[in-house]
Amino acid sequence: MSVWAVIVAGGSGTRMGMPVNKALAPLAGKTVLERSLEAFDGLVDGAVVVYRAQDEDAVRALNLRARLVPGGETRQASVLSGLYALPQDAEIALIHDAARPFVRAETIRACIESAKKYGSGVAAVPVTDTIKRAGQDGVVRETLPREQLWAMQTPQAFRPQELRRAIETLTAQGEAATDDARAMEACGHSVRLVEGNSGNIKLTRPEDMELARLRLGESEGRAMQRVGHGYDAHRLVEGRKLVLCGVEIPYEKGLLGHSDADVALHALMDALLGALALGDIGGHFPDSDEKYRGISSMLLLKETARILAAQGAAVVNADVTIIAQRPKLKPFIEQMRANVAAALEVPQERVSVKATTTEGMGFEGEGLGISAHAVALVEKKER
Repeated sequence: MSVWAVIVAGGSGTRMGMPVNKALAPLAGKTVLERSLEAFDGLVDGAVVVYRAQDEDAVRALNLRARLVPGGETRQASVLSGLYALPQDAEIALIHDAARPFVRAETIRACIESAKKYGSGVAAVPVTDTIKRAGQDGVVRETLPREQLWAMQTPQAFRPQELRRAIETLTAQGEAATDDARAMEACGHSVRLVEGNSGNIKLTRPEDMELARLRLGESEGRAMQRVGHGYDAHRLVEGRKLVLCGVEIPYEKGLLGHSDADVALHALMDALLGALALGDIGGHFPDSDEKYRGISSMLLLKETARILAAQGAAVVNADVTIIAQRPKLKPFIEQMRANVAAALEVPQERVSVKATTTEGMGFEGEGLGISAHAVALVEKKER
């Protein structure tokens, strides 16, 4: 099945405070557009880049491995131009904003597979903040149920013929859709969501570009590195699963706690929060709140990473030590590292997970419980 990407790079740098198209802004040695296009390497059969007419010379100078076509006055018109430029045998089209250079391969693959199976696959993340609808006077009219709310991202994958007809129909009716999924919805198509990730940010404001450069190890200003330490311990009991760094370990006992009691991740989260003096996990995810009962600590780690990102901080590396007499954890270490790296959206080489015993001493040595220490280095851009 032929799969193509349509990279929409027709935006401006107005909100970014730039004199040029933000897609052409430099980002750690490459343009934002180049980084977004490279994310699709090896995952699609080809790509179309849609650019603003005034940016043609700059885009062509990049020597991109893609078909280049000028866009229209609106995003909707630009997407349509990209769809027209696809080869006739293209069966899946992934529409992606050039201003999202951090899209991950697993998100792209998930969108493709969903589109192959259901006809659509749209990256989105569940809303974690409380959303309220207010009038022009600023008075709240309604609090929306966030359990049903998703924040839309790209890529958005569809059958190109269906998306083209949907956009053509809306355009003929004089209507505009804020994203491609809305165009499909308006024309009666079912749209299926695929869970993306919080790191797939859209570069819109100056602080977004600062955070992007920080993530790629390039900082235009001075960055402060801060270290945090975390420690946690949980009792081993029968009738509970043993989960460490998101891996379920076969064992006769599990750790007791309000959540899944993943002692290693609890120590790591405390280290991350401590690096920025943001308190501990008890303050952010209290065991008095029923919504955290039985919750996976991997979800809480992802939320902790989002809290750090909101502070303009990025994780440099993390080191976790698990202290347990039994069971033997060596066979599970690499999967633990992979889980933590994925949640923090850092390369696996920046995550260390180790296991040790106490030679039979203490509560760990007696098999009564498991403890963990963690150290994390966080980099925060100074304002």
